[in-house]
Amino acid sequence: MDKKVSRSYTWVYSIVFILALAVTAVGVSRAVTTGQWVMLAAGCASVVAVLITWPLALQLHAFHKASNDRAERALASINERFEQFSVMLNLISEQQLLSDRAKSVAFREKDSDVLRRAIQDEMLKQNWEPALALTNEMEKQFGFKQEADRLRAQIADKHNDVIRRQLSESMATIDRYVRAEAWPDALKEAQRVGAALPDSPMAQSMVQEVEKRREAQKQQLIQSLKDAAARHDADGGMEILKRLDMYLTPTEAEQYQEIARNILKERLVILRTQFAVSVQDHNWNEALRLADLVTRDFPNTQMAKEVREMMDSLRARAEGREPVTTPA
Repeated sequence: MDKKVSRSYTWVYSIVFILALAVTAVGVSRAVTTGQWVMLAAGCASVVAVLITWPLALQLHAFHKASNDRAERALASINERFEQFSVMLNLISEQQLLSDRAKSVAFREKDSDVLRRAIQDEMLKQNWEPALALTNEMEKQFGFKQEADRLRAQIADKHNDVIRRQLSESMATIDRYVRAEAWPDALKEAQRVGAALPDSPMAQSMVQEVEKRREAQKQQLIQSLKDAAARHDADGGMEILKRLDMYLTPTEAEQYQEIARNILKERLVILRTQFAVSVQDHNWNEALRLADLVTRDFPNTQMAKEVREMMDSLRARAEGREPVTTPA
């Protein structure tokens, strides 16, 4: 295309240049023969114009050709970039069109490792249900049945170990409360364990076990009270009555009122005798101790009233502030 344009420029200017020479030749002839210089001047001007414009036209053509070449190279680079983008888009499109199955196969090992770590983390946190759910997902998604069975057994073992440890600690705590006869605390601990381990039959039976042991202790104390009354052990009977008070309801206590009254009477008789002996022997500190027992355990009796009236005198004599008068 550019060569054709260049040749067309050459032919046109060649013809124009020949015509200008012809006009100049005719002008020379006429100037010689007739003395007219107009045609000669026109011919010379034409020759000069052709000689000036021909190189300019060639320069303009060369500049235009160079511009076209640069534009073509730029377009070629842009086309090449577009082709690269097209290839990349095709690759992305092909990857997006991969099936879920192909993706799962490509990332199978990585995903399974992530799932294993997640299961171990849940076991460390003692989140047993999420750990089992992830294990089931491993078997379902990747088909690792043997590994899933092994992990389920491991989860069950660890869960059972934690339950056994919690039960052991709670049972030790309950035993300590039972030995101290702190039944409300023992019952509270049993209820706490039952709420914390709803799936453990042993944990759920702890409340009934505490109630059973409390009832057994109550029956033992009742029998001990009867035995103490039978052998007239007033001191032992009094201690048993104090312990039994927390076990008996008002209705149950009515059944043992007679036994309790007999023990209290015998205890009061013993205290009266011991008090009289202490006063007779001038053992004022012992007399004060016995007086405190009477006012504490038998506050509404006649003897309590009597020893209250004697308290100041007994205390003064024990401290040596009041002389003891001996009968003549």
